[in-house]
Amino acid sequence: MSNTLTDNKALIAGGRWVESRTGASKAVKEFGRKIFPSHWSFMLGEVALYSFIILILTGTFLTLWFRPAMGHVIYEGPFVPLKGVQISEAYASTLYISFEVRGGLFIRQMHHWAALLFMAALSIHAMRVFFTGAYRKPREINWIIGVGLIAMGMAAGFTGYSLPDDLLSGNGLRIIDGLLKSIPLVGTYISFFLFGGEFPGEDIVSRLYSMHIMVVPALLIALIGAHLMFVVIHKHTQWPGAGHTNRNVVGEPVLPTFAAKGGGFFFMIFGLLALISGVFTINAIWNYGPYDPSPVSAGTQPDWYIGWLDGFLRIMPGWMEFYVFGYPISVNINTALLATGVLFVGMIIWPFFEQWLTKDTREHHVLERPRNNPTRTAFGVAAAIWYLNLWAAASGDLIAVFFHMSLNDMIYIFRALFFLGPIVGYIVTKRICLALQRKDREIALHGFESGEIIRLPHGEFQERHKPLSEDKLWKLTAFEAPGYVPAQPHEDGVITKAEKRRARVARFFYEDRVAPVTKAELDAAHDDHEEVKADDNKKLN
Repeated sequence: MSNTLTDNKALIAGGRWVESRTGASKAVKEFGRKIFPSHWSFMLGEVALYSFIILILTGTFLTLWFRPAMGHVIYEGPFVPLKGVQISEAYASTLYISFEVRGGLFIRQMHHWAALLFMAALSIHAMRVFFTGAYRKPREINWIIGVGLIAMGMAAGFTGYSLPDDLLSGNGLRIIDGLLKSIPLVGTYISFFLFGGEFPGEDIVSRLYSMHIMVVPALLIALIGAHLMFVVIHKHTQWPGAGHTNRNVVGEPVLPTFAAKGGGFFFMIFGLLALISGVFTINAIWNYGPYDPSPVSAGTQPDWYIGWLDGFLRIMPGWMEFYVFGYPISVNINTALLATGVLFVGMIIWPFFEQWLTKDTREHHVLERPRNNPTRTAFGVAAAIWYLNLWAAASGDLIAVFFHMSLNDMIYIFRALFFLGPIVGYIVTKRICLALQRKDREIALHGFESGEIIRLPHGEFQERHKPLSEDKLWKLTAFEAPGYVPAQPHEDGVITKAEKRRARVARFFYEDRVAPVTKAELDAAHDDHEEVKADDNKKLN
């Protein structure tokens, strides 16, 4: 008993010492009692966070042996096919990690698989935020931070992917060199600055290494910290349901429930990545050999989150290049940079664009079901189809070989889908969303179809419908469908041209909609059901 008391006194004294110097109790209290909803979709952000932690741990291990230098050495390691071949120090150190460091290949593959999972979780998490409208006020800044995380994730992936100085990564750098040089006037100077001279230069690996282990991770950590800070400051979003409002959050506190679950989930992610890394080989650089500008390997693609840019370059017509005052304008190349800018700028401005259309400046903490905002969902699906088409185009040569098709035919197919795919996806998705809304409206008013047919006293046959639970009824009816806001005059009574343009765009977005079920409609439908039930009871009696 005395030992326990003494230990408790020591802990109390230590806690007071820390509290007097840090004031940490306020932060622990604020964060520890924060409520997190228990819906599975909120785990996507956790997957990204845990993957990033694994990236930091495995990356730290790899830095102990990797040499970011392009000096030439003769390979004398255990991989026999490369013995006596002149390679760079970066490539030699990567081979050393893979074949001679105990557990080196496992950690290297775990680092690569964690990077893929990190970007996949980030992307799907961003899609969940977009389709549910979680970026609306007051979370616009957090949405922009998320877009920055995706951009920095792509930068981290590219800089790390290029470090081994093998044939595959060298070809990727060659593409980047071409993109930079396609920028009018300044492109050549930017390329010379980055590579330290004419491609491939002698400095690119060391410069990318500095970016990969210092600059980009620092920015990622800062963005993740800011993102989590805003998650704490704002109430967490939640899915619609009985008792879920803009004034509360229904779920579990961080301490102890959510933290315990999160800790277990982290080790599940760690175990899954360890299993994949131990079973499936990724980026087998020894098969490609050192970088040589003369050969180009067939059937090679970059990681999926960069592959869409490669696909964009593959389907662009080669004739889209011309000269202005003697300067080449390579539209067939530099439009890939333009497409990247359009994608990310469009993502950044979307919350403000939607707020401008709806004139809605209220705070929103309850998520929207994607079907309840058909136009936004249709635009999101169209963008996803556009992205996936370019991603598939990066593997056009492999698809052509597998299906025994002409590579030129594959290019023409992907060019057609570049324009038609998003249009078809938009139309089909919007029709599906509107149909689902109408189905939800029918179910809310009349209940589920039971499959039981009854005959009324006057001879009419009807199907018996089962009433909905309160939670299900709330989910189907307690939402706001944004409507078309006509052009509004300003304080002087004048409707400006900008306001007229806003009204035209808003009409396109929100005029075609299915209004939520009102309480009057529910009451009327309930009265009708009571009459049918009474007639049914009379018949039975």
